[in-house]
Amino acid sequence: MYELSEVRKVFRDGSVALDGVSLSVGRGEHVAFIGPSGAGKTTLFRILNLTLLPTAGAVRLDGADVATLSGAALRRARARIGTIYQQHNLVGRLRVVHNVLAGNLGRWSTMTALGSLLRPRGVAGAERALEQVGIPEKLSARTDELSGGQQQRVAIARVLIQDPDIILADEPVSSVDPSLALSIVTLLRDLSSESRKTLLMNLHSVQLALDHFPRIVGVRDGRVHFDLSPDKVTAELLGHLYAGHRDEELQVEQFRDGKNPFGIACRPLPGFRA
Repeated sequence: MYELSEVRKVFRDGSVALDGVSLSVGRGEHVAFIGPSGAGKTTLFRILNLTLLPTAGAVRLDGADVATLSGAALRRARARIGTIYQQHNLVGRLRVVHNVLAGNLGRWSTMTALGSLLRPRGVAGAERALEQVGIPEKLSARTDELSGGQQQRVAIARVLIQDPDIILADEPVSSVDPSLALSIVTLLRDLSSESRKTLLMNLHSVQLALDHFPRIVGVRDGRVHFDLSPDKVTAELLGHLYAGHRDEELQVEQFRDGKNPFGIACRPLPGFRA
């Protein structure tokens, strides 16, 4: 689905966000990206959802070089990618139904979109999507009256309405409590599996990544430091990945006794001694 070759991104101020990233993602794969804050993960996702172009290197989406896409072809490519953001990107003063139906904007005309604000179009689809994420009763609620976790579920329902081939979730659970984080990650994984969608997720929690994804990509300083199955991710690798970032180092240390931030027993990582 994706093929990245020596992708580099340098911003106008000279800062290097990505420095020679190469990786491939197959159709239907589920991949978690981990790494310290400022590692370049969000920039990588902005390149993957085609809102940012690399300074150098090549990005292919389903075989097509994204640098050659423009106009209608670029809009069609972007419509194949659904992004879930840390800050939800919802319009708080609108009803939930309108925010969910915004998933149709990539295929609606401007007039259809404006008309739907007055009389929602495709309400049955919005109801089904909210049912899938567990909050069907919130269809007519004002979005800014929902809890943070409920708003994140609305953002997921919006992506379900979009029905993309690829779901990119950029730190989707960093602003919710651990038990809710677990349920949201599980929900995204299960929904993607049922519909055979490609799922890429940036995660602050190492344990969520290890427990719920078959492939872990560690990113630091704009580079891929490892790309492994979870059973191959050792304490030493994580120590190098997060070295100098104390908050993340503390998270890694929590695995020493086979415990994690969610209070759930887990296997100690290779290299740790309880």
